[in-house]
Amino acid sequence: MKILIGSAWPYANGPLHIGHVAALLPADVIARYFRAKGHNVYFVSGSDCHGTPVAIRAKEEHISPEEISDRYHEEFCECFEKLGFSYDRYGKTSSVEHQAFVRDFHEQLYAGDYIYEEDAPQAYCPTCERILTDRFVVGVCPVCSAKARGDQCDACGTVVEPAQLEDASCASCHGAVSFRQTKHLFLAISRLKKELTTYLEAHPAWRKNAISFTKRYIDEGLRDRAITRDLDWGIDVPKDGYEEKKIYIWAENVLGYLSMSKVVAESRGKDYKALWNKDSKHYYVHGKDNIPFHTIILPALLLAHGGQWKLPDVIVSSEYLTLEGRRISTSQDWAIWVPDILERYEPDSIRYFLTTNGPEKRDSDFSWREFVNSHNSELLGAYGNFVHRTLAFIHRYFDAVIPDGKLDREIEARIGDLFVATGTLIETGKLKEALDTIFEFVRLGNKFFDTEKPWETRQTSRNACGNTLHTCVQIVANLAVLLEPFLPFSSGKIKAWLQLKDHWVAQQIPAGFRIPEPEILFERLEKKVIGEELERLRKEG
Repeated sequence: MKILIGSAWPYANGPLHIGHVAALLPADVIARYFRAKGHNVYFVSGSDCHGTPVAIRAKEEHISPEEISDRYHEEFCECFEKLGFSYDRYGKTSSVEHQAFVRDFHEQLYAGDYIYEEDAPQAYCPTCERILTDRFVVGVCPVCSAKARGDQCDACGTVVEPAQLEDASCASCHGAVSFRQTKHLFLAISRLKKELTTYLEAHPAWRKNAISFTKRYIDEGLRDRAITRDLDWGIDVPKDGYEEKKIYIWAENVLGYLSMSKVVAESRGKDYKALWNKDSKHYYVHGKDNIPFHTIILPALLLAHGGQWKLPDVIVSSEYLTLEGRRISTSQDWAIWVPDILERYEPDSIRYFLTTNGPEKRDSDFSWREFVNSHNSELLGAYGNFVHRTLAFIHRYFDAVIPDGKLDREIEARIGDLFVATGTLIETGKLKEALDTIFEFVRLGNKFFDTEKPWETRQTSRNACGNTLHTCVQIVANLAVLLEPFLPFSSGKIKAWLQLKDHWVAQQIPAGFRIPEPEILFERLEKKVIGEELERLRKEG
């Protein structure tokens, strides 16, 4: 089966923080799993290089938006590579391929029945003497009364227009704004209420936040949205009379899933449109604030374009990740930046903690104390210890050769069940439960080793000792495969030692196989790093 996995496109206006990784990491887990299952995977994403967040950062640094976006795009690529993200294509919205696709898509969209022209109020700052769009305008959310930007309220997630904000002001000079009427193209989302309602009702297995957010938007009344903006940075509008405008980012960045899947398909000699029919399955992975763009905006664009496109199947939408009990704030420097944490900690440690403690069903908190304790007790104490004690024992007492023995029947049955159960959990986006289930098996392996006491039976019963170690090495091999989607670096080492293939099936290492001298998978983290990291965080924040 063809599997499309798309993770949200982060704005290329500043470094990634751990909240971004927590939201996007499930996509890599799912992609790795489906590849191991033998499916044809298209795992795509990219950097969102357009829009006001990039323009604002460029204005602050007195350089071009292109320079800003290129700088952070390169940094994102490096971070994702170090974290083990296995993208088939990580592009950017400023790429030639994406821009060409979007212009072609919009040309066909404009020829349909869901696009119309209308004058719309645009914020104008008399002090800065220019039209303001989106995040260049700040004010009070009309829904929850929290401080909000002119594109979306972070507090309640509502997508807004600058004209809807109360007490609207310029984000640059903080002066009051006025509004002027300018001509724009609109997408008639309101006319798609029936189709979008039917679409939502067909997906009761989505996460609760995706269902509730989407239902709220539909019930409150779908509003038509402008798909053009008075900007000088972005993709040109392919329509006469709109030479001074750009395509609004929400009407082009979500099309990145199509444009990048096209690039991947063509590199494989395939027709990308085959990926967008009913015979494929699509996963979209993102944070809570991106829900309406994937469950309302993207489906609306695809439906309005002609309806020949497959709509999202599975929405994997996380909640928020806080940091030491406080909301992550880039403006206040209350964040753990990905380039920094990668300098000091192993990527598998980061991946493990952000999965087992991820904001899957509710907000979760990143605590340095919990991070260190989790690493030492689970990764090192349970998993790393079991792998090392098994392989080191074989290396020392069996001349590095896996002994002839019988696989414990209970363990054998457990392994078979585990592949099925874990696979089902991953396919349904329940990654925390999947990882917890695997680590239950890790603890079972340690219990089996302790109960069978090979350090005693090696002297009293060579056969019993051989059976124990033969069983334990099978556990190690199967754990490496089961954990590869979550912990690709440590799993990669074990798979190399045991010459395992990337197949999501129960493994069997034959007797007589010679193993290399095992290495330590994980180093212990000293407790003192908790205080050091907290102090570093307080100084920066």
